[in-house]
Amino acid sequence: MKSVFRRTLFLGFIAFLLTVSGCSVSTAEQFSSGNANRPLVKPKTATERPKIVAFGDSLTAGFGLAEKDSYPYLLQKKLESDGFNYEVVNAGVSGETSLGGLERIDWVLAQENVQILILELGANDLLRGLPVAKMKENLSTIIEKAKAKNVKVLLCGMLAPDNLGAEYQRDYVSAFPDLADEHKVEFLPFILENVALKKELNQADGIHPNAEGSKVLTANVYQALKPMLEKK
Repeated sequence: MKSVFRRTLFLGFIAFLLTVSGCSVSTAEQFSSGNANRPLVKPKTATERPKIVAFGDSLTAGFGLAEKDSYPYLLQKKLESDGFNYEVVNAGVSGETSLGGLERIDWVLAQENVQILILELGANDLLRGLPVAKMKENLSTIIEKAKAKNVKVLLCGMLAPDNLGAEYQRDYVSAFPDLADEHKVEFLPFILENVALKKELNQADGIHPNAEGSKVLTANVYQALKPMLEKK
């Protein structure tokens, strides 16, 4: 029953996504994704506390939201409230693909004292119909680069509609748990659980969470992240 609901949900969800897949990179973000006219830059950080890097696309960047409503900002507040001494770095870029993430991951991981990477990429690969094998390879390399620096990874999965073909859907949906198993990293199956297609929790585009939806998204991430944390 749950799988039927998710399949129906994503048929609508992806239809919405296809109408806005041309959204530009948020000017509030500090990264360039493969733009030859701009150098890749590292995110600015305020402290030398242990860092949690939220690395992803528009869902991470907080597309359409005030900074204080983005999930990395809300996650920072949750950590502080629970006595965890981490700095959350928002390394989200709207429209990012797995390849774009791979192109900038070295810059992001070059910061001092990065301890956890929350990896949320793949939805834009799906929208563009990019090969699942290539997406999986890109994400695998990102995970390997993080682990090579002793950075723990929380991988966020995505779902796919069946109108892309049963084989593509199967390969796409299984790519994320397969990667989590292969690399032995923590896994959040669906970052938009209890948010997707709920009108009251999304912006007018029907895709990106509004301020209330961002709170639910943050709770999803925090539930998966919390076992990875250490009190300092």
